[in-house]
Amino acid sequence: MRAVIAGGHGKIALALERLLAERGDEVVGLIRNPDHADELEKLGAEPAIFDLENDTAEELAKILDGADAVVFAAGAGPGSGIARKRTVDYGGAVLLADAAERAGVRRYVMVSAIGVDRGSEHIEDETFAAYVDAKREADADVMSRDLDWTILRPGGLTDDPGTGLVTMGDDVGMGQVPREDVAAVIAAVLDEPESAGVVAELISGDTAIVDAVEGLWA
Repeated sequence: MRAVIAGGHGKIALALERLLAERGDEVVGLIRNPDHADELEKLGAEPAIFDLENDTAEELAKILDGADAVVFAAGAGPGSGIARKRTVDYGGAVLLADAAERAGVRRYVMVSAIGVDRGSEHIEDETFAAYVDAKREADADVMSRDLDWTILRPGGLTDDPGTGLVTMGDDVGMGQVPREDVAAVIAAVLDEPESAGVVAELISGDTAIVDAVEGLWA
């Protein structure tokens, strides 16, 4: 499998790139900063310089040529303002979907966030509200397309070591999950065509990742 990951230098993406490369997949990480290329190469990933905020879907489609799947793991980050929630968290996800359609890549895995479907009406922090709106609208855009999409909505992300144990479902309650486990879940859904069309929340739990993923449609 050849997978292209948007947000290729993010923590989830780095963990995913390592996992996919170690099992023999071809993996490409989209990065904006050329200085990050060496880090991806050491993990076994191919870096591709691309700016989700300023480059075009036509340019990205050329990078996606020959890919089997794309993963949106990009994000503006906690220190960014309202404007970048729109240009990265929403705009970047839509751009990746546009490029996937142009390149004929049907498989799209979105890293979203838990609770975004509940809306931002009761969120007082304007920046966080903008983030929730951007993620919700990005999810809706991808789900409206004729793509084999999977939407993953993890809870609070931590840098703790992965446990390989999670809880997944329509409504799992609030909780946290290591980024390493989110990466492992992405790798698992990429292996499962039946996960297309699934929206799942994700937190730490007591079910092995492969079993949790299969349980989404069993």
